[in-house]
Amino acid sequence: MHLDRIDSLPTDTIAGFRVRAGRPLPFGATYTATGVNFSIYTSAGTACTLALFKSGESKPYAEIPIPANYRIGDVYCIVVFDLDDENLEYGFKVDGPYEPESGHRFDPTKILMDPYAHIIAGRDIWGEEPDWEQPYPYRARISFDDFDWEGERPLEIPPEDLVIYETHVRAYTNSENSQTSHPGTYAALVEKIPYLKDLGVNAIELMPIFEFDEYENSRIHPDTGERLYNFWGYSTVGFFAPKAGYAATGRFGMQVDEFKQLVKSFHKAGIEVILDVVFNHTAEGNEHGPTLSFKGLDNKVYYMLTPEGYYFNFSGTGNTLNCNNPIVRNLVLDCLRYWASEYHIDGFRFDLATILGRDPWGAPLSNPPLLESLAFDPILSSCKLIAEAWDAGGLYQVGTFPAFGRWGEWNGKYRDCLRRYLKGDEDMVGQLAQCIQGSPNLYKASGRSPATSVNFITCHDGFTLADLVSFNEKHNEANGEGNRDGGDDNYSWNCGAEGWSEDLGIQNLRKKQMMNGLAMLLCSRGIPMMLMGDEFGRSQHGNNNAYCIDSPISWVDWSLLEGNRKLHEFTRALIHFRHAHPALRVNQFDGSGSSHLPCCSFHGQRPWQPDWSNESRQLAWMMSCDKIDQSSSIDLVYVATNMAHYSTWFELPECPDLYRWHLSFNTGDPSHVVFEEAPPFNESGLLVGERSVVIFQALPSG
Repeated sequence: MHLDRIDSLPTDTIAGFRVRAGRPLPFGATYTATGVNFSIYTSAGTACTLALFKSGESKPYAEIPIPANYRIGDVYCIVVFDLDDENLEYGFKVDGPYEPESGHRFDPTKILMDPYAHIIAGRDIWGEEPDWEQPYPYRARISFDDFDWEGERPLEIPPEDLVIYETHVRAYTNSENSQTSHPGTYAALVEKIPYLKDLGVNAIELMPIFEFDEYENSRIHPDTGERLYNFWGYSTVGFFAPKAGYAATGRFGMQVDEFKQLVKSFHKAGIEVILDVVFNHTAEGNEHGPTLSFKGLDNKVYYMLTPEGYYFNFSGTGNTLNCNNPIVRNLVLDCLRYWASEYHIDGFRFDLATILGRDPWGAPLSNPPLLESLAFDPILSSCKLIAEAWDAGGLYQVGTFPAFGRWGEWNGKYRDCLRRYLKGDEDMVGQLAQCIQGSPNLYKASGRSPATSVNFITCHDGFTLADLVSFNEKHNEANGEGNRDGGDDNYSWNCGAEGWSEDLGIQNLRKKQMMNGLAMLLCSRGIPMMLMGDEFGRSQHGNNNAYCIDSPISWVDWSLLEGNRKLHEFTRALIHFRHAHPALRVNQFDGSGSSHLPCCSFHGQRPWQPDWSNESRQLAWMMSCDKIDQSSSIDLVYVATNMAHYSTWFELPECPDLYRWHLSFNTGDPSHVVFEEAPPFNESGLLVGERSVVIFQALPSG
């Protein structure tokens, strides 16, 4: 005989609905055996009403005041029975004091989105103009979480073995020549897996895919009439929900399954998925911004406020989340645990991460509780944690970010050094020597490893690689801000002409400079990260801040793949070369190297004699280690770089007994850049051409 549990039965009827007191945890909307449990936190709110909508309708069909005796501590929680959950959207109304000068902004007339919503409706189709009169624009929905993973799990690739590829879901696949069935979507990105696997990358880092509104701060360009959007998405609406407008099935509310299918498909191809996450601010802006969720739930708790009740703006976008408040800290932890467990995400890159280490008044903390909690969380223990170790408030912590033995960093100092050395600046050789080892000057003293350093020359923020060698100055006119936005310290060089040039000499030099940059990046210890399309010369026409551009300026032009086939083949060969050589991936600063040679050594025109002078523009390095799977063999790679405007003779170091040098890459030889067969090199040295990189590997003779 079946007996109903007494705690699964309703105890009250409110507004015509059968209800009972709910459970305070987990927050958000979750299924019980016979109903839906709604739980919402507010410490200063005095009353809370649950508003229920039929999908897409502008007015709620029911409002259920949550009784005071259903409140446990600062949490209102209620179970509602007999809901049509597949056609349900919900929100909350919270009453309380409206005292902005004291930090309170409660307004019982506003319907607020659940910050724990797993699906958000209302922005289901990218670029579709919203109804500006809609009183509840972002609709919380309930996720079924019934996806079949078929036993798939996160890959847990060692960090030193990663090659990260940063990409934007829409920009990567939205061009007409992307050859995808559903351009600009998660499904289209899945179609690019064979290309990415062939290229050799084993991790993609996705620019923000948490629900955001592309119409936030949208405007018309004053000169061109083009619609400008929040294209990059660094302004979160909902932390637990994948963006519906990126889903081919978003209009059907299937974005959760579509994104899970993306992760599952990438994992089957051996490629990790890392998310770029934005916990430093939200889409609610400052005191002039909208009230969507946090402001109306508990403004004083969720945001950093001045004594007068205004918003601190360390993010540069209007507000700053109060991340080291325990409530907000738990929200961040709950969010990342959800993505790691429910979506099998492999890692997270934290935008403007130094904000996460500030106290409620903005001062940097020596031991930030949120960063420590993330580092030691049991659910996140195998996730990569990567910090963008600076913020818009001027706090720059590259090399000093609180790591707790877990955090990696986007190494902005590596980027600047490689760019300056590439263009031939003076006094860069010593800095370059640090960078290619994984920056021991930044990380060794604190006990961190080379894989702490995420090395990059380009990322979404700044010039593409092709633009880095084609423009001396930014050209951001398409952004509608009079070219005032974007950074001015680009360390770029146009190779003799600003922008497009028909001069074949300039064109060839630019291609060589791109190869030089990629060669140094992929022959550095640490984790290399590439920007989408750099492997075949993608350009943004000199725009170094295309955050608002949803047009071919931002979209990857796949026709360049054929036009720059040599650059693509060079990049592909380099990535596979890196995977084949453990000497390039040693993850300790005091490595023993091979049984014959130091783990890393530096050389100049003569072996073991690097030129450290200010005027030097030449440096060679040799990396070695014993092969773990073959204890009797060694792995040895020699890289010679010459960024001077003249050729330079490099004498090769002697190979160990029974080994010979084999030439693998030479960017100074336009007819034969990649030597796939890597023939034995019988000379004692090589004339390295002007602005060129040469790479050798040692192989057993005979």
